[in-house]
Amino acid sequence: MTTLRHAAQIAWRDIAIELRTRESLSTMLLLALMLLAIFAFGFQLRVGDMREVAPGVLWVSFAFTGMLGLSRSLTRDRNQGILEGLMLSPVDRGAIYAGKVLANLAAMLATEALILPLFQALFGVPVISAPLLLIAVLGSIGFVAIGTSLAAMTVNTRAREALLPVLLFPVTVPVLIAAVQATGALLEGEGWAAIVHWVRLLLAYDAIALISGYLTSESILEQ
Repeated sequence: MTTLRHAAQIAWRDIAIELRTRESLSTMLLLALMLLAIFAFGFQLRVGDMREVAPGVLWVSFAFTGMLGLSRSLTRDRNQGILEGLMLSPVDRGAIYAGKVLANLAAMLATEALILPLFQALFGVPVISAPLLLIAVLGSIGFVAIGTSLAAMTVNTRAREALLPVLLFPVTVPVLIAAVQATGALLEGEGWAAIVHWVRLLLAYDAIALISGYLTSESILEQ
């Protein structure tokens, strides 16, 4: 219970800072708008054709904005000495990891909640539905769980902005493929039977990512 309480406190502190400054969210949303505008005016396809590329476009937007949020979150903590303060406090390293995951996940989901209606308006593809929201949440959990660990590993390196995507995207290929395939099936009007195996893959990936991130948090944060 102590670990959960500390994780919740760390997450709430990050969320409160973001609500006050809106630094990361505004940057993430601006990047999302740029990506959606480029794709929308670049493709100029019929709605029927757009359904074929919509899943990839949507998850590219999610992935790049999510990566930006991960990088800015850990960099801000490092520059302000917050990360060092947490390391000096008698707080379980797993709680620090869990708190960061919760805060980063909240930021990514908030950005996705703004991206979805914009995507639907620009592309004319209905993407707001309960099953698709489930896929978005499951995909985001795995992405953030791995991304938080990698962002912590690279935060003290000189080339962290370039190194993070190089490390992040290869290891998140399974979750992105599963999310894109499940999203595509849903946009084609297919039912639960068509996406259940992708959902299972996402759940398995999320569990592995969270457990491995928690277990390796001490060695990663102590670097």
